[in-house]
Amino acid sequence: MKWPIFLFLLTCFLNPVFAKEQKVVDVLYLKIQQPERPTLSNLDPIPEDLGLKGAELGVADNNTTGGFLGYRFQLDVQEFEAGDLQSAKSAIKKSDANYVLLDMNAKQQLAMLSSVKASDKKQRLFFNMRSYDVTLRNEACHANLLHTLPSYAMRTDAFMQFLIKKKWNKLQLLEGNSEEDALFAQSLRRSAKKYQLKFKQDSKWILDGDLRRHAAAEVSLLTQKFGDYDVLFVADEWNDFARYIRYNTWNPRPIFGGDGLQSLGWSRVFERWGAAQLQSRFNSLSNRSMQNEDYAAWIALRAIDDANLKTKFATLAEQRAYLINDAELAGFKGRPLSFRSWNGQLRQPIGLAHQSALVAMAPIEGFLHSRNELDGLGYDKGESGCKAFE
Repeated sequence: MKWPIFLFLLTCFLNPVFAKEQKVVDVLYLKIQQPERPTLSNLDPIPEDLGLKGAELGVADNNTTGGFLGYRFQLDVQEFEAGDLQSAKSAIKKSDANYVLLDMNAKQQLAMLSSVKASDKKQRLFFNMRSYDVTLRNEACHANLLHTLPSYAMRTDAFMQFLIKKKWNKLQLLEGNSEEDALFAQSLRRSAKKYQLKFKQDSKWILDGDLRRHAAAEVSLLTQKFGDYDVLFVADEWNDFARYIRYNTWNPRPIFGGDGLQSLGWSRVFERWGAAQLQSRFNSLSNRSMQNEDYAAWIALRAIDDANLKTKFATLAEQRAYLINDAELAGFKGRPLSFRSWNGQLRQPIGLAHQSALVAMAPIEGFLHSRNELDGLGYDKGESGCKAFE
């Protein structure tokens, strides 16, 4: 007798939900291919679907909830050849999607946003899930651009907190020759100054021979001039030459950056706080491990879903206001994630990890903050050069 009553009540509850036409949330995934870089090794190819698979998993997760509540997410993927910025601009103009994930470098993102009319920007929310560049979060920020990938500053601040905990203060820096290496090295210098640390020497990578044959001799000779130090930082964002540094230095010392200890938004070695469950679902979808960009795309989709549900599918302006003021996202990283109201950066812990295990999760214990301990990583409100969010 109870079972028919239950079915009747369930039908009464679900009828209002499914009586209306299913709501569709359109998301545009806009990708500009980046030119291939000549490197000393091809051991770590970049997946062609890097970032995209994270977005696909986010859509699948959102649609699990949407299946019960009468809405669904729809992902429109638009990919363009390297340098084809004009076609990417046209794709935005033609799209009706209110949410756009930008899978491109910082200069291309700025060019894209500059091409969008002011009236159109109010109807769209953009997510940077590819670039670490701090300029996107500071003087070049845009009010409708949120960042789910951590900045260089967040990553380098995490390093410095760990150094202070270990009481390692004699530092050396070896900087690579790419634009990304220069930006990372610049951020390392800023973070060192912020935490009252200093690099004893600041050197450029000058070897261009075949290190697969001569690394033991040439790297040893190069690092001999460093003298005594606690940690060697290697600014090599593409892990080009850095893989040949470890175990070949004149003095046996820890390597930070490159192929040594890395500061990451996400890694396959993250296992705590339910991360293993997310890793498993991603592996099933893509047959590879989740990387930084995949996680950034996934959490962007989760943020869009949360904004729609919590505001009851309100206007985009109301959703944006919710995200940068009230949102707390579950991100499998041990703390609630939220967006900074002054530059749109997603607050998130930064993992310090090597290839086999997580060593520490920053902010490191003992580094307090009057507002949120996560604001100790990257540009705080008083340091930010972003004016668009005012």
